[in-house]
Amino acid sequence: MTNVAIIIGSTRPGRNGETVARWVHDVAVKRDDAKFEVVDLKDFDLPLLDEMMPASLGQYANEHTKRWAAKVDEFDAFVFVTPEYNHSTSGALKNAIDFVGREWANKACGFVSYGTNGGTRAVEHLRLVMGELQVADVRAQVALSLFTDFENFTVFKPGAHQEETLTQVLDQVVAWGEALKVVRAPN
Repeated sequence: MTNVAIIIGSTRPGRNGETVARWVHDVAVKRDDAKFEVVDLKDFDLPLLDEMMPASLGQYANEHTKRWAAKVDEFDAFVFVTPEYNHSTSGALKNAIDFVGREWANKACGFVSYGTNGGTRAVEHLRLVMGELQVADVRAQVALSLFTDFENFTVFKPGAHQEETLTQVLDQVVAWGEALKVVRAPN
């Protein structure tokens, strides 16, 4: 069975990401083709990147990095729940991504973003990063507007169409995550 992490990409106090990730999880667990787990970056308390060696070498010195690497390695695919801050993703998410290397490779990902413009610019930046890490990002994307999918910018009330779009994201992420297992399999 395909293991999918739903990663909360913000550690900011008062963040909307936790509520959005719970919604993604609630929709996802209705499926029987994958297992889903919410992974909260706050639980890993990663400092600003403090490894001496590049992540691509996989030579992690710090326990927090080893713990994060082990968690990322558990999954076949990811759904990143990302805010848009200043036309990009959060620093916390980018930092967490940069901590590890091979643990991301040859896996799939999708995006659920939120912001004044639906978080689409954050996802465009993340797509570039995922390409460098050899993560196959799917085309479907949930873009939640702070104006229409949240009441007073904080109470999450997604439009009815958003669940259908999320289902498309999950369909693609699960299919690609399963297909890429062959690439990761030892020869």
